[in-house]
Amino acid sequence: MRQPAVADRFYPGSAKALGLAVTELLPAVPDSGKIKGLAVVSPHAGYVYSGALAAETFSAVVIPETVIILGPNHHGQGAPVALSTTSWDMPMGSVPIDRELTDLILAHSQHIKVDELAHKYEHSLEVQVPFLQRLQEHLSIVPLVISHITYPLCEDVAATLAKAIRISGRDILIVASSDMNHYESRPKTEKKDRLALQCIEQLNPYDLYHTVHSQRISMCGVIPVVIAMLAALACGASKYHLVGHTDSGYVSGDTDQVVGYAGIVIS
Repeated sequence: MRQPAVADRFYPGSAKALGLAVTELLPAVPDSGKIKGLAVVSPHAGYVYSGALAAETFSAVVIPETVIILGPNHHGQGAPVALSTTSWDMPMGSVPIDRELTDLILAHSQHIKVDELAHKYEHSLEVQVPFLQRLQEHLSIVPLVISHITYPLCEDVAATLAKAIRISGRDILIVASSDMNHYESRPKTEKKDRLALQCIEQLNPYDLYHTVHSQRISMCGVIPVVIAMLAALACGASKYHLVGHTDSGYVSGDTDQVVGYAGIVIS
């Protein structure tokens, strides 16, 4: 069982404190007002910085019983495309893996490998889970940590995910965990974030991949977002909704070195 890596650092470590924090962050949205999304983009900083936007993003969509979570590999350990197949122990209770879906994914990909090391210290997926737990009591997950890979490999991974989703015949949400531009001034970050967000709004993962690199946008989860977009498009996505865009300076007061955050729904 995977143990929490960033409890008491990125979010409260006790079940009671975390439950209260998540409840306070989640806005009350009636089911009739929720989008049936195919993919979302959610930030992964500490809850004090980006928890409110993450909560608003998840509240905007219907959370199905199975969620695929894609996150970047901040530590560089493990396989390039690493799938966790052990249940996750979290402060608010353990979360099982959807073994039916992981088996489908592994059966249709030569590139996705079972690798727990890549997940051991990675925070980008973990911080999303408490929101999902609170919004879906029967939650199971499919967690993938992804290093920097080529665009053709992104296409391959996305095609595998889309195929597995179609074969399963179930409603499954893809969560791409990503912050936006890092550690530049607010004006520079807003400019760079706008370039990336325009590509996502246009549902153009190819342009997003290449714009982030050519414009030196330090968007840590660009690969998960590209894969989520490709998979969602393969499943029929045609709409983009920007839940919100902000940066760390609104909390820290430092506008010279900010991290951008965006919440997005693709449906």
